[in-house]
Amino acid sequence: MDNQAFEMHGENIQSSSKGKEWPNKEERKGRWSLMKTFLVCLLACVITTAIGVLVLSLVYVNNPVFMKETDVKDDGASSPKPDEKNVDISFQFMNHLGKSKVHVYPGGEIQWARFRKDANEYQSDEEMEFGKSINNHRSKMTFGTLRIKSKGLRAPHWHFNANEHGYLLQGTAWIGVIGADDSVVTTYSVTAGQVVFFPRNTVHWVKNVGSEDCVFLLFFTTHEELQTLDVDDAFFSTPEDIAARALKPQGGVNFIRTFKKQKEDQAINLPSNLDQLVQNASYVQSPDNLVWQYFYNLKGSAEYPFPGGIFQWARYRINNTGLNETEKIFSESLNKAGVILSGVTTNFNIGIGDVIFFPVGTQHYIKSLCDEDLFLILAYSTGNQLETLRMNDYFHATADHILAQLFFKEQAEFKKFPKAAKKPGK
Repeated sequence: MDNQAFEMHGENIQSSSKGKEWPNKEERKGRWSLMKTFLVCLLACVITTAIGVLVLSLVYVNNPVFMKETDVKDDGASSPKPDEKNVDISFQFMNHLGKSKVHVYPGGEIQWARFRKDANEYQSDEEMEFGKSINNHRSKMTFGTLRIKSKGLRAPHWHFNANEHGYLLQGTAWIGVIGADDSVVTTYSVTAGQVVFFPRNTVHWVKNVGSEDCVFLLFFTTHEELQTLDVDDAFFSTPEDIAARALKPQGGVNFIRTFKKQKEDQAINLPSNLDQLVQNASYVQSPDNLVWQYFYNLKGSAEYPFPGGIFQWARYRINNTGLNETEKIFSESLNKAGVILSGVTTNFNIGIGDVIFFPVGTQHYIKSLCDEDLFLILAYSTGNQLETLRMNDYFHATADHILAQLFFKEQAEFKKFPKAAKKPGK
């Protein structure tokens, strides 16, 4: 069958070819030279690319960190991923404490094996690996060492989110503890081999009363970042008029203004003119029923022998099995201590209809700025008796020679603060 369409197309091709002139020999030669030039350039590009890939491969093999991974964000964009260093897995379970950062103060130093929210605060990748591990595993434990020079003072302070246990490895110290919701001060001495205990939200201080350095091993019941507030920091962060109303010193707010914050952190305090500031320091041992809430004589406790050694314990025992009368007090004190959450401090105004929130353990105040009465509805999240730590309670209850050392003021100046009235039943 004839295909007319094909025949017509063939005719068009033939007719067009008849009217077209072919390039001469010289033109064909020029075009061939141009083609050869193009092919040579293409070959050069291929060879250059191959060499470049080979070089990059060699660099990557010798230095894997040179290449960076990329991760994809939620919006689909690709961004560089920070270099990840290979850290030995053993550092999830081990911390070279001796290599950790030493926090130096006028009266001593502290080292930590702990979790930190800010990764820049870690001394090394290995230290960070340990911190992340105790946090990820919710270990409920933070460890540190405290060294206090002779006559040095660990400033009065409290912890929002942890109980504290301490073992005195070396030296002799005088301890002061102010329980929450009362002005009763418990003071006692500890020597090497003994244990101290401070429930969360109790103000406490440690004074080295020996000639050699005190060295404490400290354990805190939290795997989160430890939250601590020193009394001097709380004092200087409180508005002068509020502090004057709470403490009621002679001279009022003008006397409060004579206190000057030191440029250097006084967490472990040791003024160079200490002998001028303190004229009479007394170290009184409180009754056993108070002391043994916060103290345990581990080196004098019962020994539990095993074929390869012995155990000694400072711990809670159900029904106080095997404990003497004073050890029972310590056991019960451990059992009733809990763990709470922490917060931060700031200043702000509130109006009618506003709701405010104060995390457990944070120091706070409320001042009326209006002519009419201020009416607040308060709610507390506790099923037990409410415990309140008031500035006037812990400030007035702290020994005046401790305040003199902490605030760099002569001991006699603190007689301008009235003594806290003894509460009924105390």
